Amino acid sequence: MKTMKNLIIGIKGAGEMATGTACRLFQSNFKRIFMMETDNPMAVRRQVSFCEAIHDDQIIVEGITARKIIHPDEIQAAWDSNTIPVIVDPDWESIKAIQPHVVIDAIIAKKNLGTHLYEAPLVISLGPGFEAGTDVHVAIETNRGHNLGRLILNGCPEANTGIPGNTSGYTYERVLRAPCPGIFNSDLDIGAMVKKGQKIGHVDNTPVIAPIDGVLRGQIRHNTRVNHKLKIGDIDPRGNIEYCTAVSEKARAIGGSVLEAILKQFNT
Repeated sequence: MKTMKNLIIGIKGAGEMATGTACRLFQSNFKRIFMMETDNPMAVRRQVSFCEAIHDDQIIVEGITARKIIHPDEIQAAWDSNTIPVIVDPDWESIKAIQPHVVIDAIIAKKNLGTHLYEAPLVISLGPGFEAGTDVHVAIETNRGHNLGRLILNGCPEANTGIPGNTSGYTYERVLRAPCPGIFNSDLDIGAMVKKGQKIGHVDNTPVIAPIDGVLRGQIRHNTRVNHKLKIGDIDPRGNIEYCTAVSEKARAIGGSVLEAILKQFNT
């Protein structure tokens, strides 16, 4: 068990799914986790995304603190303070410096941006774009449905459907997208209750309109430059404000699958 607790786990990405995974591992006493992000991450579900530490230096999700660091040399100090370090490292140079036992590609880019089998003794990927046995040791299914969270040891996860998950009968309707390229701003904050037809914000001078009633569960940062049709917000028709600060059931399930893969590899 001492060996298990000392496993070093590097996570590529620190968005919603990566954060759910990190939380599940941290709560299972894997405390030697570090996360690698870009210098300007753009999360929608910001209150449950550790990448917000890049902007705000620190964020707490479900009682777990992540904080921004500048150099890999600071990782140990973050671990000593019982926090998860998040570093700007889009080229994943920290992996070479730290040599983790496990690397998890949790970027959810729908394609492989350079992850390979030889980065660690166990390399895990989330979602489509990877082939288990060729690119990674284990690929994890992220598509909602019967196979969500399934460990794939040979082959590929399901292809990206482009259809948002069904919540209370809504799929496309609950996702807010930029109506045009420009700068997004809003007078509302995450957690606001909205009505169908209400103005959520605007991209330059073009309004962003709520297509359904619900709670604004996620929204990108104000004053952000966006491309046309970029996902900029998420309305939850269930209307439960508490969900805004809680890891989603999907992220929690995927995190459990990553935990399963790690235990399968190292708990022998």
